[in-house]
Amino acid sequence: MTRSAIIEQISAFMNEKIPFQKDLGIEVTQFNSQQSEVRFHWKESLIGNSPMQILHGGVTATALDTAGGVVIMASVIDKLSDDASLEKVVERISRCGTIDLRVDYVRPGRGQEFIATATIIRSGNKVAVARMEMHNEDGMLIAFGTGTYIVG
Repeated sequence: MTRSAIIEQISAFMNEKIPFQKDLGIEVTQFNSQQSEVRFHWKESLIGNSPMQILHGGVTATALDTAGGVVIMASVIDKLSDDASLEKVVERISRCGTIDLRVDYVRPGRGQEFIATATIIRSGNKVAVARMEMHNEDGMLIAFGTGTYIVG
């Protein structure tokens, strides 16, 4: 199985089989070792500040963490040998997890669609670091963050 096919399967799994992400409506739209992207649409159930109609900060943090985790997983996959089986890939990325997440909220979460992107800062054998940003559909920066992930 090719790496792109493996990444497609993992992306589909994340979009369809992770209940919390499904509830939030987060969808992986770009998944490679250079940059990842996740998107979700505004809905009333995501409000954190009802009088101001602002997105809940936890939703913002989750979107950033998801984008960071996705780019880290793609980086881990890229480091595996070309003949790695799907089982080996799944076993390796199932060990990935967030160690630390820092989120800076720049503006209130307003918009109809939110796009979180991530790039790799450092990818080692045990730990990887990603930088993430979340914008609304107008390109307005809502938040940015840094995530540190265990990868080995």
